[in-house]
Amino acid sequence: MLELRNVSTVYGSIPMLMEVSIKVGRGEAVCLLGANGAGKTTMLKTIISMVNPVKGEVHFNGQRIDLLPSHKIIQAGIAIVPEREGLFPKMTVETNLIMGAYYEKDKKKIRSRLEEVLTIFPKLQERLQRRAGTLSGGERKMLGIGRALLADPQVLLMDEPSLGLAPALVHEVYAVIERIRKEKSMAILLVEQNAQKALSVVDRGYILQKGAVILQGSTKELQENKIVQESYLAAGH
Repeated sequence: MLELRNVSTVYGSIPMLMEVSIKVGRGEAVCLLGANGAGKTTMLKTIISMVNPVKGEVHFNGQRIDLLPSHKIIQAGIAIVPEREGLFPKMTVETNLIMGAYYEKDKKKIRSRLEEVLTIFPKLQERLQRRAGTLSGGERKMLGIGRALLADPQVLLMDEPSLGLAPALVHEVYAVIERIRKEKSMAILLVEQNAQKALSVVDRGYILQKGAVILQGSTKELQENKIVQESYLAAGH
């Protein structure tokens, strides 16, 4: 469904991704693990054309998309939950959610999607008329995910969903990711530093280091790999 083929990118003259190839199948959850600066966020930005590859191609549903503008890629069925959520703080929670369905003209579909998202996030139901800027960190994370779901995507990109959250809220966010996996047929590409949590909800994963994929495998293979255990799953990681 989603594929990067030998993708390389640069910021100025600094290489950020080096001949990266990954695949995400229909309905599959895949994680991308790596330390800060490994190139994880750059990869997501490359998928939605915020960064253009200097080499390689990005394909979605059999079509090349790296030459398309970002809004066309989102319209095609890829939604992103950015690391900092990218909310409109002065707008209400309800308005922020509906902004996720910006390209949908059918008001009944928008209302139906909104109701569905509010069953997943009952806390947002209680705060619909509050400004997004007044929400707690965990609530903002939920709102970011909810807004992406309003687009009814085929692929959901998630950038560091556990970042900055207390352990109890990380558990809550990952419970939601598991629920989305079970109830929706969408594919998920999850970018994380929290390897333990990420590997608890995905089918496969890739390890990115200094812009290159150094390891890939099933969840079980990665959990049993000594490098992953020592570098990503040991206490303190």
